[in-house]
Amino acid sequence: MLVKTFGCAILGIQAQLITVEVNIDQGIQFFMVGLPDNAVRESHQRIESALKHNGYKIPGKKIVINMAPAGIRKEGSSYDLPIAIGILAASEMIKADKLDKFMIMGELSLDGSLLPVKGALPISMEARKLGFKGLILPAGNAREASVVDDIEIYGAENIKEVIDFINGEGTLKRSRVDIDAEFRNAKGNPSLDFADVRGQENIKRALEIAAAGGHNVLLIGPPGAGKTMMARRLPSILPPLILQESLETTKIHSVAGRLNGSSPLITSRPFRSPHHTISAAALVGGGSNPRPGEISMAHHGVLFLDELPEFNRQVLEVLRQPMEDRVVTVSRAMFSTTYPASFMLVAAMNPCPCGYYNHPQTPCQCNPGIIQKYLHKISGPLFDRIDIQIEVTPVPHRDLRDQSSAESSNEMRKRVVSAREIQESRFKGSKGVYCNAQMNPRQLRQYCKLDEASNLLLKMAMEKLGLSARAFERVLKVSRTIADLSNSDEICTEFLAEAITYRSLDRENWGQ
Repeated sequence: MLVKTFGCAILGIQAQLITVEVNIDQGIQFFMVGLPDNAVRESHQRIESALKHNGYKIPGKKIVINMAPAGIRKEGSSYDLPIAIGILAASEMIKADKLDKFMIMGELSLDGSLLPVKGALPISMEARKLGFKGLILPAGNAREASVVDDIEIYGAENIKEVIDFINGEGTLKRSRVDIDAEFRNAKGNPSLDFADVRGQENIKRALEIAAAGGHNVLLIGPPGAGKTMMARRLPSILPPLILQESLETTKIHSVAGRLNGSSPLITSRPFRSPHHTISAAALVGGGSNPRPGEISMAHHGVLFLDELPEFNRQVLEVLRQPMEDRVVTVSRAMFSTTYPASFMLVAAMNPCPCGYYNHPQTPCQCNPGIIQKYLHKISGPLFDRIDIQIEVTPVPHRDLRDQSSAESSNEMRKRVVSAREIQESRFKGSKGVYCNAQMNPRQLRQYCKLDEASNLLLKMAMEKLGLSARAFERVLKVSRTIADLSNSDEICTEFLAEAITYRSLDRENWGQ
């Protein structure tokens, strides 16, 4: 008897329907075709043990399992459950009348328990898109998949529950998620707050501008000046995620198997801080079985690179294209996969190997040649792509002892949200552009017009600092954001002057 069950393969962050065809005929052999990998081939032993522990057995006949379409490589253990159900239905041990109405996914333990799988959210979206009545999967994935409406989600603890449900002899509890409640529960005071930061008002201002316009930031200063502390508080002033952004981010984390089991949705902006020993494939995505990298895990959030010069230079160079295009394409001989990568880059570094160049009290032990060699670990093109480069100076003792309350993250976020609302209205008809940092050259000419005095100031800055055309554009984008924070339609000279001050490493005397 021939029976079909349905599952999904994950390609990038999208799911594609996989039809598991099981045919049982005279003979004693077991065949599995359709480009399965080793994990899928090993399902025979897991299925055999799981069925035996639940009162069933694989029939001693010729079993042929085809996983279509055959041109797509099937990877992982999540096909255990649809294969097992297909074998039982094809051998007429269970009913087959419901199998065309449900998509089924799950990994089997030897005792028949179901283990969670990766990519439950995109699988649920694909099942709804294809018109399936419901999705049956492990209980550990039920809440994640239930984020998708207009489809019934059933979570099972073991294969016996699934068998009884298909036979009509038992029921599975339908899983539901209140998305509005998830977002409400996510709101509140951030655990890391700028109110804890003493002094550094100019750095707070720079980070507020960065958050308001989605700009990349480099903090350069001596050890202990507060670079990392302030960078970790940046997500607390970013605008809250909207539902569409939350779903996009959750899909990436779902495919990577990094979702927190306590919440089916990522409701706060991600903050990723990889160690400087990270490889290029781990940073941008890839590997023999391509998976999302750190820049995709930081989608709609912050990618923080601490001790920037300690990263391998070749690893940093792979960031250049994703920073511009906001996507990264991983290509292999048989296929290519595109992952979203719209992130804010925040980097921190010491000004020199000893860390004390330009320090007001501690003298630097490095000669100018060593300082320049240290800075040259990061290429000029990468520096160009960082909109705001600001020097962080140590906090004076009097500021550290100051007991007065500093401005909180919630107060700063209100101004950021207000500026983002202006940008949302400005770019309403522009696909893929949501903030000033994403403006293209045509929009730059349209929304960043300068008067004669401002043009003269920018010309002098370019000549003195030797700014590139890309740096010129970055200054204009930051100026536009400063104007938005001031609720001004025009880019005044003072806004432009402030934007120019955020190009610390372009100063001709740096490191000399």
